[in-house]
Amino acid sequence: MSRTCKEIERKILKLLHGHNTRTQLRQIHAHFLRHGLDQLNHILAHFISVCGSENKMPYANRVFLQSVNPNILPFNAMVKGYSLCGPFEESLSFFSSMKRRGIWPDEYTFAPLLKACSSLYDLKLGQCIHKDVIMIGFECFCSIQIGVVELYANCGLLEDSKKVFDEMRERDSIVWNLMIRGYCRRGDVNMGLYLFRKMSERSVVSWNIMISCLAQSGRDSEALRLFHEMQDEGFKPDEATVVTVLPICARLEAVSVGQWIQSYAESTGLYGDFVSVGNALVDFYSKCGMLETARRVFVEMPQKSVVSWNAMISAMAFNGKGELGVDLFEEMINKGMKPNDATFVAVLSCCSHAGLVERGSNLFASMTANHQIEPKLEHYGCMVDLLGRCGCVKEAYDLIKSMIKIPNASLWGSLLSACRTHGDMELAQLAVHELINLEPWNSGNYVLLSNMYAEEKKWDKVEEVRAMMRERSVKKVQGQSAVG
Repeated sequence: MSRTCKEIERKILKLLHGHNTRTQLRQIHAHFLRHGLDQLNHILAHFISVCGSENKMPYANRVFLQSVNPNILPFNAMVKGYSLCGPFEESLSFFSSMKRRGIWPDEYTFAPLLKACSSLYDLKLGQCIHKDVIMIGFECFCSIQIGVVELYANCGLLEDSKKVFDEMRERDSIVWNLMIRGYCRRGDVNMGLYLFRKMSERSVVSWNIMISCLAQSGRDSEALRLFHEMQDEGFKPDEATVVTVLPICARLEAVSVGQWIQSYAESTGLYGDFVSVGNALVDFYSKCGMLETARRVFVEMPQKSVVSWNAMISAMAFNGKGELGVDLFEEMINKGMKPNDATFVAVLSCCSHAGLVERGSNLFASMTANHQIEPKLEHYGCMVDLLGRCGCVKEAYDLIKSMIKIPNASLWGSLLSACRTHGDMELAQLAVHELINLEPWNSGNYVLLSNMYAEEKKWDKVEEVRAMMRERSVKKVQGQSAVG
């Protein structure tokens, strides 16, 4: 190869690993096409790798298909790219294509394959690949061991995962984090915490995982203490830390900590760089009852997503300012922001809290008519709650009966509550019957129905309910009242 070609290659590789926009990526592609370097496998592999890091695998695939004689380098790059970006099945498809061409896999092939199986929770296929790894003799490569640990941890086989983990000569924070997360997902947070304490070198990700796992297990106070310990040990919170800790602060009413986090986020640039941080702050101040502060954060956010608007509309509902929440929804639409499922849950909740029956009904109808969003059970739940609060129990019942989806217990429970509040005992009894059909094991529903019949002195019906409980072997929970 001439010196000029080698210089062009070096230039292309330098451009590839320095680019930051789709336009530049296309220009680089055009550059090596113009110089006839598009069939060089190492150039192609680098290009595909960059596409994978930029989540542009469809583009990488188009470029790969133009290759006449790809070797293992571009194939490995395709397998890895899809293992990171998805669809994960494509990693396995390229592996099969590679084998059909008679290309023998190397140690760089198997780690992303195992990751793809892990992401798909395909234990059977992952185990087959693990057997291939052992048969070829690649089981001692660190990246492959990490892939095996992740596969078994994700699929719930912690003992198998721990066996590989214990056999590893070198364990970085990545593989420790996988084990910690695996145990916490299984509900063994104490084991996760034990492993966390055993780590010789932690990363910010390690702290984030452990704080999050403690919070998800209802151990908010421990999670907040760990957050302070993280800072004491010199680790700087990142975007994920902030988004994880702010809801903990809200639940513990640790307003001063949340306020410190806001100051920290503003001083470090997290507030400006990550819209999720602003969203979390809006939610935090809302849950702490500081609606004006939440509103100020929302207004001053450098950028807003649909989640930002949803958070602020939900804040209005949570703090009893339903009409303002509906107005904010209208402002959102006028600004050209497209609502999603969660937006309508938030705005319908606003209508429910404010008793805005007509406005809520119009918004509910607009979901499909104007926004092509199919109502889900949550949206029907909001409407049943809205109608029920305002005494429109017949309308709420008609809405439930009109549903294509099967109503759940929450919907019938909401209707039941409204019927009892507004004295419609006939419809209340019908709602309880539906609840019994959905939850035949729940003794409370039988007791409630029996008490309703007893209030009306329908003793034959009371006996029918008791007989039904005996027939279904349902035991009355101690402390629940029943007549007779």
